[in-house]
Amino acid sequence: MNSDSDLQIAGDILEVTHLLQTPREHPATVAEFVGLARSLAEDRSQWEHLVRYDAASRWYHRLRTGPGYEVWLLSWVPGQGSGLHDHGPSSGVLTVLDGTLTERTERGTRALRAGAQRVFAPGYVHEVVNDALEPAVSLHVYYPGLTEMPMHTAPHCEARTMPGALTA
Repeated sequence: MNSDSDLQIAGDILEVTHLLQTPREHPATVAEFVGLARSLAEDRSQWEHLVRYDAASRWYHRLRTGPGYEVWLLSWVPGQGSGLHDHGPSSGVLTVLDGTLTERTERGTRALRAGAQRVFAPGYVHEVVNDALEPAVSLHVYYPGLTEMPMHTAPHCEARTMPGALTA
């Protein structure tokens, strides 16, 4: 059994460069995708000037792509929603940048305010809606990139696939 006196670090770990991991150019783990979403959320200069609001449909803009992933910026005016859906084979990170969105799943409903993040795996069924009186903006990271959006009529029901459709 080790005690505090049995374990000592010899020198500064940062001086042993061969033990440090080389920083990645692109994220590859769930934690790194969450980190990417957080860093983009914090740097409004990368996205704020791009946001547009469309009363007829949700507005979206591809903000970034990388090997095996893509990042989308979406705006939601009051009353707009995604419909009940999943993301096919894609996992993702949803981050609310401005406003409040409501997420509905078979487990219940939750309000997602600015700064809130949701991480989901393939097959996760949800609906995202702007139930608030103010517009909202969200950031979505999908890995692999979003290729399909199966729509659902009720949780765990047969899905209707809408290829190429974007959602939360």
